Amino acid sequence: MPIDESRIFKPINIALLTVSDTRTMKEDTSGAILAERIETKGHSLIYRTLLRDDLSALATQLQQWIDDEQVDVIITTGGTGLTGRDITPEALDAVKEKDIPGFGELFRYLSMANIGTSTVQSRACAVVAGGTYIFALPGSNGAVKDGWDGILDTQLDSRHRPCNFVELIPRLLEK
Repeated sequence: MPIDESRIFKPINIALLTVSDTRTMKEDTSGAILAERIETKGHSLIYRTLLRDDLSALATQLQQWIDDEQVDVIITTGGTGLTGRDITPEALDAVKEKDIPGFGELFRYLSMANIGTSTVQSRACAVVAGGTYIFALPGSNGAVKDGWDGILDTQLDSRHRPCNFVELIPRLLEK
């Protein structure tokens, strides 16, 4: 679907969280890829941090950003696999109000072109909480490229038609 160039691009504020027991910020290549793409697109990267795979710490950080009126979107990378330490989807479950099931479905569909059936091992997912979108991507460089380039680049662009996530932000808290 096209970008409608006649419409005005509306930058949004994004918080970026890398979940890893093994990486440092200096070694966080997947986070660096996302940070570069966020800023190149014209959005504001207002927070970037790295936390270990700890459910309580992740849920606390997510809630802090959900409660921060400046944050429109949270993107996480890492912790979406099947091992015992992979708990990012569970952290999203702890704070969510609504699931966005199509995000994970589309991510795995797009990812299949690059990694084949191994994509079934990904628990990439997305939720809405407190008027904030949260997107959980796997931690590999290829996966964050698939997620950003294949979904988020356009869905976080207010000019994308026929619809996009940005135009819904003012309505996410409706009752």
